[in-house]
Amino acid sequence: MAGFNKVVSSYEDAMAGLKDGMTVIAGGFGLCGIPEGLIAQIKTLGVSNLTVVSNNCGVDGFGLGLLLEDKQIAKMVSSYVGENALFEKQLLDGELEVELTPQGTLAEKMRAGGAGIPAFYTATGYGTPVGEGKEVKSFNGRPYILEEAITGDFAIVKAWKADTFGNCVYRHTAQNFNPMAATAGKITVVEAEEIVEPGTLNPSEIHTPGIYVNRVIQGTFEKRIERRVVGEESV
Repeated sequence: MAGFNKVVSSYEDAMAGLKDGMTVIAGGFGLCGIPEGLIAQIKTLGVSNLTVVSNNCGVDGFGLGLLLEDKQIAKMVSSYVGENALFEKQLLDGELEVELTPQGTLAEKMRAGGAGIPAFYTATGYGTPVGEGKEVKSFNGRPYILEEAITGDFAIVKAWKADTFGNCVYRHTAQNFNPMAATAGKITVVEAEEIVEPGTLNPSEIHTPGIYVNRVIQGTFEKRIERRVVGEESV
């Protein structure tokens, strides 16, 4: 990288510095908007004992599910894990620590971490196992639990377009978690469908300012569907 140009040419450079025991925050929703190539590079690196924070853990053999195959993930902080049989097996066998977090709370944990807010109160989860052991405070007669923010050693996100300065635009469902995750990493790596020159993106449409981004790489994406459902032809 030179000056403001944050583009790297290899996945090795994109994920340089990732080590055993680190925390990785990953953007995306289901298999939509996930940084496929960066996840594959983590598998290639063979790092282990990772804490991964993401809405879900991919599916068997794809997305973050790849990292379960060699038991690279020690702890998963997520909202939804129902599409991954290997995840279920490792959880039930005691090989994987799981911290289930309500979806909105998880998004806010990332956003708060990126904003430098160490914790916040939310009504979500009060009176359920999610709230056990957490501080409770009443506001306007309603109980709220204290949730701590999340930051990571790395944040990996997928953008529709990024410029060489690291400014990012996400498309449709990929706006779920990617913008929040991008702010919460000590090192944020963006895998983009298209990299453009500075000034190409409309400033009012930028979701993540380049100040949050450390590295940008051009990616190629399979964009697999989690569960294909095809309706029967009408007769």
